[in-house]
Amino acid sequence: MWANFHTHSHFCDGKGELTDYIEEAIQRKMVSLGFSSHAPLPFPTKWCMKSEDLAGYIAEIEKIKNTNPAIEIYSGLEADYIPNITSPRLFQEKLDYTIGSIHFVEKFPDGKRWEIDGTHSLFLDGYNKIFNNNIRDIIVRYYELTREMIELACPPVIGHLDKIKIQNVDGKFFDEHDTWYQEEVKKTIACIESSGAIVEVNTRGLYQKKSTTPYPSPWILEILHQKKIPITISSDAHHCQDIVNQFPETASLLKQIGFQTLSVLHGGSWKSFPFNEHGLVR
Repeated sequence: MWANFHTHSHFCDGKGELTDYIEEAIQRKMVSLGFSSHAPLPFPTKWCMKSEDLAGYIAEIEKIKNTNPAIEIYSGLEADYIPNITSPRLFQEKLDYTIGSIHFVEKFPDGKRWEIDGTHSLFLDGYNKIFNNNIRDIIVRYYELTREMIELACPPVIGHLDKIKIQNVDGKFFDEHDTWYQEEVKKTIACIESSGAIVEVNTRGLYQKKSTTPYPSPWILEILHQKKIPITISSDAHHCQDIVNQFPETASLLKQIGFQTLSVLHGGSWKSFPFNEHGLVR
């Protein structure tokens, strides 16, 4: 018995109808499910919802809420933070929750925004053309933007905190044990601690085999535990069959670190639930 608040359907770059996710969630006896399509952006992307689809997305979720009493359903968006362009704050009043994420760091000379978690060739292009092959400058800016989002437009949930590591295959660019890297993370955690936001433990990199650890890494999770920062497990599912992918394994890791509860949107508010490798304990 689980809950998941990070899912993507056909409204953005996910596959399947909202009802496909509901059927899967009910079959797995989940207690809560949140939809979080990529929020619209004011420039073209291949993976975000179109602005004209937002009203229909919200309306469809509301309809589904009223016809599926077996599970609690919530409306959300994964919203980007781009300074002076967009932020999670733009959507919060229309939804039950938002997940705030950083997918873009600066832009190319032609004005095109640079995605840090797209293809590796695109990453290398920005690494060279925007940051002159300086990985430290990229990492510092990534975490600066994360802190700026938290300070200026804090969402209820911070998405895939260290996803920048997706491009660091085999430690090619940096070592997570480097003092400068850990200091950037620790400054960001201090900002989260002051905000009261929840940090998601995202399993998508694991089941896609793009990372050997969840987002964020275990050493970061240890700091979050020390700081008593709340967490929630999510799968960032783009297919309904991934709705709880790697949850048991990740829950075991979290228990080993010392976490006793997960934050779950239930009864209309975020609550702490005990858990084990089999799910939430009620």
